[in-house]
Amino acid sequence: MDPDRWDPEAYRDFIRTEIPEYDRLQDELATATRGLVVGSILDLGVGTGETARRVLDEYPNARVVAVDESRAMLAAAEQALDRPSARFELRRLEDPPPPGPFDLVVSALAVHHLDEAGKARLFAQLHDRLRPGGRFVLADVVLPERAEDAVTPTDPTYDRPSAAAAQLAWLRAAGFVASIVWRDRDLAVLVADRGEPRRHAVDTAARARR
Repeated sequence: MDPDRWDPEAYRDFIRTEIPEYDRLQDELATATRGLVVGSILDLGVGTGETARRVLDEYPNARVVAVDESRAMLAAAEQALDRPSARFELRRLEDPPPPGPFDLVVSALAVHHLDEAGKARLFAQLHDRLRPGGRFVLADVVLPERAEDAVTPTDPTYDRPSAAAAQLAWLRAAGFVASIVWRDRDLAVLVADRGEPRRHAVDTAARARR
């Protein structure tokens, strides 16, 4: 994919025109991150920083590593987030993710650019990058079960959406406990946990001290 195909300012307007449920998708992603102990976050395909901004509202003390293959998008995200603790890396989705470990990985409207093998490989890599109890939240365009639900414009040159069921299978094969938490036609939010959620371990330890 051409990393310079989007101007950040034009993208902000374009994405809400092309995907009317864009803000709802972002809200559902942020909601799906709640209830964890999070000190470190990886945002894959940070774009203009919209996803990272919402997730950091949930975890204001967390450190974030933001990855994108576009220098212009990284610059826009850095300006939007304005956090000294944030790190911005020029990196393609096809490249191995930063080493971590992370408590939370998020990605919105980016992973659909990978083919099936690329998605499966990325999911396995993310499982290795997450701490036990960590979570991966994916919000993206998917192939719908019904043809009439394919309402999000896609370009076969850049876009390779996969069915949500197939992505759940790849996540589970990588070792995640995965489920769909929100869906609207050809948009979906998937949650993938690595092992027992850390909050359960914290609750158990607290009960043991009583």
